[in-house]
Amino acid sequence: MSRQKISIITPCFNEEANIEQCVARVRSVMETELGEFDYEHIISDNASTDGSREILRAVARQDPRVKVAINSKNVGPFRNMAVGLRAATGDLVVPMIPADLQDPPEVIPELVAALGPDRDVVYGVRKNRRESFVMRAARDSYYRLVRAAGGAASPPPHAGEFLIARRSVIDSVIPALGSYPYIRGLVAQATERYGTVEYEWGQREHGKSRNSIPDLIDQALNGLVSTARAPIRVALFLGVFIAAAGMLYGLVSLLLFAFGLVHADPGIPTLIVAVTFFGGLQMLFLGLIGEYVVSIQAEVRPSPQAVQVEKLNL
Repeated sequence: MSRQKISIITPCFNEEANIEQCVARVRSVMETELGEFDYEHIISDNASTDGSREILRAVARQDPRVKVAINSKNVGPFRNMAVGLRAATGDLVVPMIPADLQDPPEVIPELVAALGPDRDVVYGVRKNRRESFVMRAARDSYYRLVRAAGGAASPPPHAGEFLIARRSVIDSVIPALGSYPYIRGLVAQATERYGTVEYEWGQREHGKSRNSIPDLIDQALNGLVSTARAPIRVALFLGVFIAAAGMLYGLVSLLLFAFGLVHADPGIPTLIVAVTFFGGLQMLFLGLIGEYVVSIQAEVRPSPQAVQVEKLNL
């Protein structure tokens, strides 16, 4: 019987201080704790401008299991991850081991061990994030919102792309990647047969994360509209309810004035509150609908996928 193969994907952008350590730790885990598996370590470089490319060329020459794709331009972290996902050939796939090693490769054996016959996916769940209270609270609220809006077709709270999935799941996800893939959400939509492994989320030892607050907000909105259909339905039903309540209120007010039960003149404050409330509600729903429209447009008129200017061992 042939040995199973694990594909491990590392998206990379300006990580010259971390690449060699990342490759070495993945190699150590795979050769010691998972020696019964073959593996490939696919590093997708997002047009780095530091010395990352030279380091990648060197490690690829030293180890044919390290496979490198270098993009012609920076296409963002999720599209860059999709480059590696499309190149993966393993029976089991880990969509992301970050170059900064905040999701540690040493957890991969636990993911493999938890992948029983009744499970297609095992998610790594970050049980302890070493970040500020505000960021932890924001992330927790977001995950709860996505879970509530998407139901069973949503990833577990605090799970990311650090997971392991069977080939059949990846084969179903790849055609649906689209122009802005939310990979963990697509995996959750592909199967509900999953397990979880909790682990400590580490800190970067070298360099600084390139994910800014606007980037995180953009990724969060993409994740919400990619996996959840409930918000647009809530907006529809709430809009109908509020419109009906407004009409009923107007009718009741008209009858009260008509029968002389209310003698006060209509107040300007009431009008201002009503206009402000309904105007704000309309803007909220228009913004929500706009997010869906943008998502639809991206799929109907997708942007070109990343072009690799160089491939090593692929």
